[in-house]
Amino acid sequence: MSQLDRAELAQQGAIRADGLRAAGVELVALTFVDNSGIARVKAVPVDRLWSAAAWGVGASNSFDFFLATDDIADGTYSRGPVGDLRLHPDLDALVPLAAQPGWAWAPARRYDQEGQPHPQDARALAATATARLASLGYNARTAFEIEWVLTAAHAPDDPRSAAAGPAYGYARLSAQASYLRVLVSTLAAQGVAVEQIHPEYAAGQFELSVAAGDPVRAADVAVLTRETIRTVSAQHGLRASFTPKFSPDGVGNGGHVHLSLWDGDRNLCAGGDGRFGLTATAEAFGAGIFSRLPALLAVGAPSVVSYLRLEPHHWAGVFSAWGLENREAPLRLVQGPAGQRDRAANFEVKCFDLTANPYLVVAALLFAGLAGLETSSTLPEPVDVDPGTLPDAVRLPTSLADAVAAFEADTALTSAFGAELATTLMDVRRGEIARLGSLPPDELCALMRYLH
Repeated sequence: MSQLDRAELAQQGAIRADGLRAAGVELVALTFVDNSGIARVKAVPVDRLWSAAAWGVGASNSFDFFLATDDIADGTYSRGPVGDLRLHPDLDALVPLAAQPGWAWAPARRYDQEGQPHPQDARALAATATARLASLGYNARTAFEIEWVLTAAHAPDDPRSAAAGPAYGYARLSAQASYLRVLVSTLAAQGVAVEQIHPEYAAGQFELSVAAGDPVRAADVAVLTRETIRTVSAQHGLRASFTPKFSPDGVGNGGHVHLSLWDGDRNLCAGGDGRFGLTATAEAFGAGIFSRLPALLAVGAPSVVSYLRLEPHHWAGVFSAWGLENREAPLRLVQGPAGQRDRAANFEVKCFDLTANPYLVVAALLFAGLAGLETSSTLPEPVDVDPGTLPDAVRLPTSLADAVAAFEADTALTSAFGAELATTLMDVRRGEIARLGSLPPDELCALMRYLH
């Protein structure tokens, strides 16, 4: 029996369509993010939104095996060209697109033709992880940092072509002041709460931070924010690259994740009796993540090019370490200023990048944290120096192949993801290794520069 109330969905879709028409919307883009981190899309006229909500829009099963390069990998659960899935928009997340007049956007869930959830649907997995945490009485607040390199459209290989100037320098901001203003106002019009925006370290690089929220919503916002950056950039004669490594000798784009654990309105990352004010519950949650960082890299740093970014002394977090405000640690505790820590304290995962599927990222982090809660795990001693300067420093995986092996050995993550998705993810990772693993770094960077 279908899990979908098709009559109710049709009615709600029709109601939403009426509102969209009144706002001048003619088309609705429905997105899902595949296992290689690419946002795939189908669109429907607003008059067909009721049908998409109730009956879905067809999409091939083969998208589960797409690489970022659009090659299609093989795998245990591949059905090749056979079969179909249905994309159903989440009407509660539907939003008109301020930078694309006449368009609206909604993230989609994937179901089979009988109305059952697709076992490889990443957004559904993120919702499952969130619900599992809620069943214990907790909730997580999550946000992604978005970093990108901006180039002039006529010089897409030159990171200084659009915004020359020193790292974090006002000159770089001034060069693109109008663009940045339009970008922030566009995001605000779409309900995205931008907390800060600034030039970053690398040439032509910027970073944008948004307010934390529900994990599924945080992943939605990450998708919407990136696509808005891409659109607004193009409208200003610019091009945005979210790749982990724009060029082999440059500093890469990260996709840092902030998350805090809450009991109702109490932030468990502050006000506790543990180190730096952590409660025992938040420490166990953080320890579950920390101990699984090698496996989590297969989800959060899922591309061959990811490992060009993961270099020592680049604030990318490549050694097995955690610490208070330590930007070289892959797990950083951010306390925030005195007087605001009960709201601001959170863990930051620094070793991830934006080739990752954000829904899989939040699901993996929550499942790892839940595993830590289950075993009352504790964190090791914190590190208050650059861990790369320590003689006994232990590196996290230095290749995608090593991260795949770590993921496959982690029963907590593979069981939480389910056999079909866990197996397919690693089949896709091996497909990318076969396709891209032997490329020289300059060719790899050039190929991946504008795919995500």
